[in-house]
Amino acid sequence: MISRVTQHMLVGRELSSIGLASTRMAAAQETMTTGRRINRPSDAPADTTVALKARGAIGQNEQYQRNAQDGTAWLSTIDTTLSSTNKLLNRAYVLALQGADSGANGAAAESAIADEIDQIKQSVLGLSNTQYLGRPVFGGTTTNGSAYVLSDPADPASAVVYKGDTGSVNRRVGDGTVVRVDMEGTKVFGDTAGGDSVFDHLQALSDALRANPVDDDGVQSSIAALQKDMSSIGAAQADEGARMKQIDTASGISQDTTLALQKVKSDVEDVDIAEATINMQSMTAAYQAALMAVGKSTQQSLLNFLS
Repeated sequence: MISRVTQHMLVGRELSSIGLASTRMAAAQETMTTGRRINRPSDAPADTTVALKARGAIGQNEQYQRNAQDGTAWLSTIDTTLSSTNKLLNRAYVLALQGADSGANGAAAESAIADEIDQIKQSVLGLSNTQYLGRPVFGGTTTNGSAYVLSDPADPASAVVYKGDTGSVNRRVGDGTVVRVDMEGTKVFGDTAGGDSVFDHLQALSDALRANPVDDDGVQSSIAALQKDMSSIGAAQADEGARMKQIDTASGISQDTTLALQKVKSDVEDVDIAEATINMQSMTAAYQAALMAVGKSTQQSLLNFLS
């Protein structure tokens, strides 16, 4: 059986060939323009799944890095505060040793030393209320502006009380890695509720120096207390340094993981520019060839078929 090929059938096939060539050329051009092999899920369903998982993991790791930066800022603020507090306590310790030699000092000298001790107490109180982004770094999760306040604001010699809470500020800096980024105030400044804080020790030293005669036993007790306070500051600095190291390690792992995930994403999404260029040129040539073929066939007239 011989099938008759009509002009309509020929034109239909030619138009179909042009449409197919045009679609392939457009796809090649889109790939070149976007630089991506996957522009919609239907382009490569399996690779799209891999790319989406990689993107999700990258986003998670980027959040870990932001958390690490925030945690580092918290701990850096604490480190600076601890260093400043330690310097003040060292100065108070030196003054206490000077005040202990009451036989060589006159009443005016002892009073001057007590005045400086009072100033140190106020400075330490100010440092105990150090804030990061409006939150006291030694106040737990409190929303109060201050972690420590005077029981009687009008009396600098009054006891200092803690206004923070026992909560902790934590940052997740890696998969399964959560680091505390604030500092428990009692570990740094002592127990204000029990009267065994650095503020109590400084006030006791000032009172002992102002006594007439000087309370030598009180000064000696204050010297021992200040030694303990400086030891607590040192322990707090060591703890802060260990947590900073933990964040640095987790951040490094997160950065390395992000780079690996970006390579995975790039391998499935991005195009090889050289290959894409050759493909686009090939598709363009095919489209132009289809146009030329149709152009020649449509030049046929009725006379061509009658001859």
